[in-house]
Amino acid sequence: MIEKILSLEKMLGERQNLRSSGRKLVFTNGVFDLLHVGHVRYLAEARTFGDVLLVAINSDRTVRELKGDARPIFNQLERAEILAALKPVDYVTIFDDISPRSVIAQLLPDVLVKGGDYQLHEIHGREEVEAAGGRVVSLSFIDGASTTSIIERMKR
Repeated sequence: MIEKILSLEKMLGERQNLRSSGRKLVFTNGVFDLLHVGHVRYLAEARTFGDVLLVAINSDRTVRELKGDARPIFNQLERAEILAALKPVDYVTIFDDISPRSVIAQLLPDVLVKGGDYQLHEIHGREEVEAAGGRVVSLSFIDGASTTSIIERMKR
């Protein structure tokens, strides 16, 4: 599984290899803090849009900035390892910005996928991907499957 976790630099090299071989890269990103059925279904569907699925996860520092001091539940290396163990996931990388826009602009995936809780105009990196001839997809939202709601239920 560890061989599926790449630094951004190594992923950029792999991106070149994928382009050379005509393989389509699908990119998604998020915190993926407490994996649940919504994540599993989402990643399986995202993978259907291309040949290779890359999941970029927020660093622990940016998770705290986005979600508060009580998060993440699992640290970035644990989250990366859990995601790498999933069959639909080909690669995982960790980024240290609030927005994935810079990573997306560097990789220019063929397909950028986000969950249904995002409208197309809200998806960071959309402009860069579309300008490069790529596609941006917002998948259906799965009701009741959210890390925040799971944490709240556990507190009760």
